[in-house]
Parts: sequence; C-alpha cells; structure tokens
Amino acid sequence: MPKLATEPNRLVAAMVYDGLCAFEFGIVAEVFSLKRPEMGDDWYRFVTCSEHPGPLSTNSGLRVEAERDLDALAEAGTIVIPGWRSDGSIPSPALREALLAARGRGARFVTICSGAFLLASIGLLDGRRATTHWRYAERLRAAYPGVEVDADVLYVDDGDVLTSAGSAAGIDLLLHLVRKDFGPEVANSVARRMVVAPHRSGGQAQFVERPVPRHQGSQMATVLDAVKQRPARAWAIADMARMAAMSERTFVRRFRDATGLSPGAWVIEQRVAVACELLETTDLPVEAIAMHTGMGSAANLRLNFRGNLGISPTTYRDRFRRDPAIAS
Repeated sequence: MPKLATEPNRLVAAMVYDGLCAFEFGIVAEVFSLKRPEMGDDWYRFVTCSEHPGPLSTNSGLRVEAERDLDALAEAGTIVIPGWRSDGSIPSPALREALLAARGRGARFVTICSGAFLLASIGLLDGRRATTHWRYAERLRAAYPGVEVDADVLYVDDGDVLTSAGSAAGIDLLLHLVRKDFGPEVANSVARRMVVAPHRSGGQAQFVERPVPRHQGSQMATVLDAVKQRPARAWAIADMARMAAMSERTFVRRFRDATGLSPGAWVIEQRVAVACELLETTDLPVEAIAMHTGMGSAANLRLNFRGNLGISPTTYRDRFRRDPAIAS
C-alpha cells in the first residue's frame, strides 16, 4: 500500500516570557515572521505564545505581548525558545505539560543561547548533546548532568532538538534550519537579505572570552592585519609565529584562543571572504580569483568555498552578484 504524503507543519511558535531576551527573539522573528511571497504558500507561519496574557517585559526595556496562549504549542511544528532564565528556575506545571505534550506529538524544538535551560529542566535534553552560550555551559552541565553539554560549537543539530550558543550563533542555527527545510538556495537568499554569512558550520568554535595576553596583543593583531591585507601570500605558521615574536607552539595556541580557529583555517576563511567580494563585484573568472586570493586553482577555491559556505563559487556569484542599479 503506498504511503500517504503528508504536508510539513510550517507553523513556528516562539515562546515569549517576562524578561524575554530581545535580540534572540528578534532574530527568530526576522527569519520566520517576515513575508516572503517568492516562497508561495509553503513558507513558515509564525506565532508568538506565552503562558501569561498581557504585556511582558524584555531584558532591554521593551514590552511585548503574545498573540496566543500555550494552546499554540499544540499546533506548532517547530517551537523556538529564544533564551530563558539560567538561574535554575523551574517552569510552571502548565508550561511543562504543554511542552511535553508537544514533544509527544513530534514537535521540533529549537533553543537559542540560554533557552537550553528550559528544555533541560523538563528532561528533554537528557542523554542528548546540546550547547548554550559558553558563559552558561558549566552552569548547565552542573544543574543537569544528564545533558552532554558541548560548549565548543556554534550549534548542535540532534534531529528534533536543536540548540545554539550565544545570541548571534542563533542566526547560524536558524539559517541551518531553513537549509534543512528548503535547501541551500533558499537559506542563502534569507542570509543575503539579513546581510549575514550564508553558512557557518555548527562545529565552528565559539568566540570565548580568552583574550591574548596584553603583552602579546599587539604582535597578534599585527599578524591578523597582515593576513587580511595580503591574503594571497603563502602564510606558513613559522612566518606568522616569527612576526608575532612567539614560538610556533605558543603562537598556534594563542591564535586559536584569539580567533576560535587554527591559523590555517582562519587564513582560508579570510581568502574565502575576499573571493566572495570579487565574485560579487567583478567579472573575473574563477581561476583568476583563485590566484588572486592565494588558493592557487579553481578546484581548490571550489573545495574551500563548499567547506566554508556550502555552495560553489559560481552559485554564489549567481545569487549574490551586486547590481548597482538595485538598492541593497
């Protein structure tokens, strides 16, 4: 007997609460609530919901009011938690019951930053790998030992439960979600409208607060600036370490502390950024751009492009080529 086709549930419900994280909520609304007529009727539908009626405060002084109560969670295909209290507060029985019921019928959960604390408090992260802002990671790990907390990534996709690190990492996770639901072309179109990078891998390290020691800061800054100014140069670790007046081992360790990446990965990221600019603003062939950015060959450029952005240089140019006649 043939399987019956089922339409995906595109209703996204965002939880709002007293003390709402305004930035985290804002990026959720930006991705899911804006009208995108080019997507037709298949695009997301968006609703805000809350346990409490009436105006709610945010952490920035704004006031918000939800459209729906917790009944919306019974209808949503995706439930987003844009931050939450990280002080160990236990959700009310009504909220707990509504979230667990949604889980039972197969809803997908997405958390941004401290939103992981809400799911952890009701057991939905037990036995799962998850992340949160690096500042909260130890707190989450101590409060909920059943959660496999990974503080070294931007986001974790565990199928029907997805968690992200602090604030802007939520953008990466939301674009990843769009990519899963609609494919890379649509996700990159959304990213372009938001003026953000089309794709950052979830495994990329968070930019944690482990600054380069003060007495070495100027040397490291000199290296970073030099690479940005001359990305096509063959940047060997020995040369960069010498410029920073460090041993190679010390340089690699402090470079990763400062940028979240290895020197080689960071240099490639800068080269890809320059290649993006050239693809957007010039008619140079891919081979010439590869040489200009230090990637040597078109094949190497394509490899690094797919590794960093998930698309080919040609696709990027087709999608993001700047038209001076059209306002950006």
